[in-house]
Amino acid sequence: MKLQGIRVVDLSVFLPGPYLTMIMADHGAEVIKVEQPGKGDPGREIGPVQGDTTVFFRNMNRGKKSIALDLKSADGRSKLLKLCETADVFVESFRPGVMERLGIDYETISAFNPRIVYCSISAFGQDGPYRNLPAHDLAVEALGGSLSITRDSNGHPVIPGIPAADIISGLQALGGVLMTLYRREKTGRGDRIDIAMLDGILAAYPNVLGPVFAEKREPILRHERSLGGSAFYQIYETKDGRHIVLGGQEMKFVHNLLSAVDRLDLLPLCERGPGPHQKPVIEFLRSLFLEKTQAEWIEWFRDRDICFAPVKTLREALDDPQARHRGMLLIDSNGREHLGVPIKFQHEPAQPRLTVPRLDEHRAEILSRIGETE
Repeated sequence: MKLQGIRVVDLSVFLPGPYLTMIMADHGAEVIKVEQPGKGDPGREIGPVQGDTTVFFRNMNRGKKSIALDLKSADGRSKLLKLCETADVFVESFRPGVMERLGIDYETISAFNPRIVYCSISAFGQDGPYRNLPAHDLAVEALGGSLSITRDSNGHPVIPGIPAADIISGLQALGGVLMTLYRREKTGRGDRIDIAMLDGILAAYPNVLGPVFAEKREPILRHERSLGGSAFYQIYETKDGRHIVLGGQEMKFVHNLLSAVDRLDLLPLCERGPGPHQKPVIEFLRSLFLEKTQAEWIEWFRDRDICFAPVKTLREALDDPQARHRGMLLIDSNGREHLGVPIKFQHEPAQPRLTVPRLDEHRAEILSRIGETE
């Protein structure tokens, strides 16, 4: 596997850091999860429990090893520093300043292990006026502007279904860690990586910032190309109260659909691009799609060259033939479900270990590695 031989010391909790390190574990890295004695990662207590762990924790921490260390004690810090002597990657997600106060900051660790790749993930980064503010995904999405373009039909901001700031920052961190590991092969030195969830959200807008940059105004959602101003990039209700989407604005798709329903007279409105002039097209399609159920529309669109998709539930999405074919749902020996691995390699593919560590389960093994016993 691509990351076999890489050792990761993981102090992160909740979602962004554990997501990063689980991806590394899936591809062969040894991930040592350092947890708080008695409690562990708060994810152990979040959401429904299945077996001896929560689904939340399972989805973030499979394939890792766990040791509980009290980092406020000299003994706990000493053991952690010994682990870092042979580590390739160090990941933490505490508020800025905590690592310095504990004496396990980058400067301290890199002094005896200059090859360490030290990755910090926080809401707002290691500097700046918001440095010390507490925040999770929703607050970061609010400050980053994401909620301003995620609204319901009444114009009110809504909670996004995906924790975008968490997931994006985890993926940005993965890219940073892998780039540093690659560069280390030439320089012999690691680096400090400073990942801010807010930075990740701001970097995720390349397709919606046209009016903001060019016209110095906020997007008018019902007019913008990918935010509601196009009849062919839109969500429509069906007869049975479910929904379908049109997800492609290329004129070939527009022509194919309007031709099939004998409404090519609407084509010129679409050729003008997104905007309020497309309202008649949107209104026509709304009434059209209410004539059949979602299942009937799925059949109608079959073999037609139109960018279309039904809005599926989470269960339906996981059970979808494409998702199953791609291995995005895995079943362990206890019959429990796990998310699959999205990074596919032709050679040395991932081999996810579908085991979830109990708190402090690997203590004896990990301590023996640094020459210590209880």
